[in-house]
Amino acid sequence: MKHILLAGVALAVATTAPALARDLTIQDVATLSRVGAPAVSPDGHWLVWQQRETDLAANRGRYDLWRLDLTVKGAKPEKLVAEADVNETSPQFSADGKTVWFQSDKGGDDAVWGVAVTGGAPTQLTHIPGGFSGFKVSPDGSKLLVWADRKPGAPSLEPAMVKKDPNAGSGRTYDQLFVRHWDTWSNGERSQLFVLPFGASGATGNGTPIVGSLIGDTPSKPFGGGEEVTWSADGKTVYFALREAGRIESKSTNLDIFAAPADGSSAPVNLTKANEGMDNLPTVSPDGKWLAYFSMARATYEADRQVLQLRNLATGEVKALTQAWDRSVGSIAWAPDSKTIYVTAEDTQENPIWSVDPARGKVTRLTQLGNVSAIVPVKGGVVYAMNSLTAPDDFYALKGKASTRLTSVNAEKLAGIDLPKVERFSFTGANNDTVWGYSVRPASLAEGKKAPIAFIVHGGPQGSSNNSWSYRWNPAVFAGAGYAVVAVDFHGSTGYGQAFTDAIRNNWGGWPLEDLQKGLKAATDKFAYLDADNACALGASYGGYMMNWIEGQWPDRFKCIVQHDGVFDARAMAYETEELWFDEWEHGGKAYFEDPAAFEKWNPVNHVDKWKTPQLVITSEKDFRIPYTQGLAAFTALQRREVPSELLVFPDENHWVLKPKNSLQWYRTVLGWLDKYTDKTAK
Repeated sequence: MKHILLAGVALAVATTAPALARDLTIQDVATLSRVGAPAVSPDGHWLVWQQRETDLAANRGRYDLWRLDLTVKGAKPEKLVAEADVNETSPQFSADGKTVWFQSDKGGDDAVWGVAVTGGAPTQLTHIPGGFSGFKVSPDGSKLLVWADRKPGAPSLEPAMVKKDPNAGSGRTYDQLFVRHWDTWSNGERSQLFVLPFGASGATGNGTPIVGSLIGDTPSKPFGGGEEVTWSADGKTVYFALREAGRIESKSTNLDIFAAPADGSSAPVNLTKANEGMDNLPTVSPDGKWLAYFSMARATYEADRQVLQLRNLATGEVKALTQAWDRSVGSIAWAPDSKTIYVTAEDTQENPIWSVDPARGKVTRLTQLGNVSAIVPVKGGVVYAMNSLTAPDDFYALKGKASTRLTSVNAEKLAGIDLPKVERFSFTGANNDTVWGYSVRPASLAEGKKAPIAFIVHGGPQGSSNNSWSYRWNPAVFAGAGYAVVAVDFHGSTGYGQAFTDAIRNNWGGWPLEDLQKGLKAATDKFAYLDADNACALGASYGGYMMNWIEGQWPDRFKCIVQHDGVFDARAMAYETEELWFDEWEHGGKAYFEDPAAFEKWNPVNHVDKWKTPQLVITSEKDFRIPYTQGLAAFTALQRREVPSELLVFPDENHWVLKPKNSLQWYRTVLGWLDKYTDKTAK
């Protein structure tokens, strides 16, 4: 067994620590600035990004645009556009680098605006009734691509006129799935692409539709964005990812890459029809010769390996660049000279940048510790955003092998706060495989003393407790409250090769539970500050499922449990969830009525007779992934067995708790539950 210190990303605060440092709290985290969507001018002079600030009184986040002069060493960030009560997002540069186009909701409907990168008054460039979701300007600046929710086959962006029957009821009727997805009931609209002429004075007309007769969402829902659509280098073609709906949409992961003429003169062409798995992230090389994207080989499996593909746009020839590399490509970006492709891919609890040679497929790791969340290639390197378990996102520049920090946006807010120490460890888990985890030691824990344990199980299940910052499940906040966090990347986790990820299929309560049991023991044996007999277990989504499974399979280990959005009854889940492909794949590929035994093998509801550990149940009424009925049923089981239990229901949240005040309530409730059942007296 070995352990490694996770240095993460050091915060650029004062070199001399304040005399009275304190622990991190959720109030600190809730008010941190959040950077994203970086864009760099073509000449490499300016970095512009969107930055979220929390408006706690309004219970929401609000976005401004910031800029940084990359030609001045030690330059400080400056606000570029920051109008009160307005969201400015998604910055993009003009070809000459003088103008920043961005999206703004000023006045109600979203519109494209433009502002000089050197500052000045913004100008509104579109007036689209009903607004839109996102945009991209063609490389030459002559066309504007927007995506917007409209009725399938809409002839333009002009919202359809709907005649209302004064005698109609409030009911909705459906004749196929999806009827609801993630947190939204279907209203029959689809995210579609439209192209408008664009110039210095803005866009004209109501847009030309380019998806033809295709029925589906592009970008995909609920999480797809601009990374799923791209322009050709000459601005004549749009490439986009779309899953054709039909009657199998809820059972299919089969997004394909389509090419459509920007003038709408002909129907889109499916470039990846032969592959029944997912194809996504179309990315055209700057020289216009190549289309990079990723493919999954297996249909209906949303966590299959994402292999980088390269298509010759002149000949149509396709080659799999990373077929021999047992990692999954998470993002794709071309170098300006089209000679290098930059990707991110998880590897043993880190998510670094890698370069891929498009000629040979050679993969080279460029960064080490930390979670890279965005990449913008520039001449001779990249500008990127990165975070870690002990630091939120900031921007860095990588030139050659040298990385330089560009921003410290939260330095003032985090000044005087001690952040915890993170150490990684490994052990022999199920199937005699090496399994990794980490332990987080509270900063204020005195030497020689022990801390109670918060044993956090990640969701997915194909995910990772990796070296990344989180606003929803933040280990540093638990450590700040006096808990030592232990997390284990059980079989099914990502970043260890595809076979390790695949191992959870038909095995939800088997190897993963064995890993968790062995991992907790390995951690408590390794780190003397862990109070082995003073632990609570916590998890959400698959982690929430595992909490319900632990209740019946490992009932004497923990003093309390926190279960958030977890599966309680696999049979009900099979019929209530929306993305059927996930649940059916995980249990062997068949529907419940075709193979009930596969679902019942690991079904927590079958072991309620053993439940006795005090449990806090958290669920949300807008969660359509694991509907709130699952949480309500678990709470009912606990109450009927007279197990100490509490139910927290958010009426306005989905599978995630996102609103600032709700996040504060979540942490207060969870930490209060842990405080109730653990002993935090120094030992």
